[in-house]
Amino acid sequence: MEESAGKITVVTVCDNHYAVLLAALLKSIEVNHKADSAIILYIVEDGLIKQNKDKIIGSVSKDVFHINWLKLSEIIPDKSNLPLDASSFPLNVYARLFIPHFISPLLEKVIYLDVDMIMEEDIQELWKIDLQDKVIGGVVDRSGVVSSTWGGISNFKELGLSPDTKYFNSGLLIINPKKWRELNCTERILKCVNENKKYTNFPDQYGLNVVFADHWLELDSKWNCYALSAEPNPYLIHFIGVKPIYSSYAYNEDYKNRFYHYLQLTQWNDFKPHNSYIRLLKKLYNKLIKKGYEFFSKK
Repeated sequence: MEESAGKITVVTVCDNHYAVLLAALLKSIEVNHKADSAIILYIVEDGLIKQNKDKIIGSVSKDVFHINWLKLSEIIPDKSNLPLDASSFPLNVYARLFIPHFISPLLEKVIYLDVDMIMEEDIQELWKIDLQDKVIGGVVDRSGVVSSTWGGISNFKELGLSPDTKYFNSGLLIINPKKWRELNCTERILKCVNENKKYTNFPDQYGLNVVFADHWLELDSKWNCYALSAEPNPYLIHFIGVKPIYSSYAYNEDYKNRFYHYLQLTQWNDFKPHNSYIRLLKKLYNKLIKKGYEFFSKK
């Protein structure tokens, strides 16, 4: 589909387990989008079944969203170079690193959003942010700096980073894809994570923060308010950790209510929270998939 300067370009990644989250995110974007600009949406589907795709399509306005469906296997045909780290994050977290290679080559800006988010501001305001001379923009993570004992980069000294180097969250990114390609960022980030796998608790985020250390645009913290935040007027809510689709969710209750407000406007309006064991099974599945790739890559 042809993009133009008057349209906003957004990328996200989704599997069947998180389709319900994506539906709520898209509805929240639609409801709060007051500008006339259409949104070109790329959804990288990780095994999405037709039923879930149809429900997502049926939940949003065709006048607002122009959807491009891409399979994970199409944008990352060879997974052999992906870092098979020990985390429970799925391999699809690396899809964001390939964005500049599968969107239109004419674009000079793109927004990446994790599916576990809710937009409470007009996305046009996020789109208008000038990256200046930076390749990416993001919001400081709750760990704050690379030397944090929670998150951060545990081997920051060996990498030559100052302990007070700011550390950003990779759930929301504004990217200049042309500069990204010019600087060969995808390969550099994957190489970084592969070489430091034993330190990567949040793998893609680790690589992004090492490669772009001190060279990214810091956005207002309201553009990525984490679920444990008490911010009363967030622009974007990010349900890191336990998602509101689980009965064990125990973070900001107001944020949870906002999530279900938007979900009620989708084809998942009868959704009931999952038991926590579903979440644990999903984490185990992700680890087993990585082990499988690791096993066959050694054959």
